[in-house]
Amino acid sequence: MREREIDAGGSVGRMWPRIGGLRTLALGTPGELRTRLNTLVLAGVKTATAGLTVEYAQEGEELEHVGERLVLVDDEDSLVGVVEVTGVEAVRLADVPWDFARAEGEGDRSIEEWREGHAAYWARVGTPVTDDSEVVCVRFRLVSAGDGGITTGDLST
Repeated sequence: MREREIDAGGSVGRMWPRIGGLRTLALGTPGELRTRLNTLVLAGVKTATAGLTVEYAQEGEELEHVGERLVLVDDEDSLVGVVEVTGVEAVRLADVPWDFARAEGEGDRSIEEWREGHAAYWARVGTPVTDDSEVVCVRFRLVSAGDGGITTGDLST
């Protein structure tokens, strides 16, 4: 799940930060959730994430595209790793496939559990969803990790 920052009035506070010219991937919300999700990515367990098309529109961001590299960041927007997008599909929440939910690697035991958990998350961060809400399903592979990996220079190579 992508994080977004909202001000007290309910409007989006910023576009996604860039590092080395690449968009960042800030998973979940800051703190324990983001740390856990980043750990799953670095371990190769989490190879997908979901967002809402309405959030992309509100933030003035385009959907990711296959081959795009994203900088996985921690709570301080510091580089944790680099991922490469391997698939992007926008579908209704009710149509998100189980193989995608499993690729998120968050331990859901069924597609129903995944949908309920994601609906609860989006409601907590201020964007209630329905079965008809459009979800962006992004698949990726880990290219490098921050420590011992790419930390400076051209991140696109």
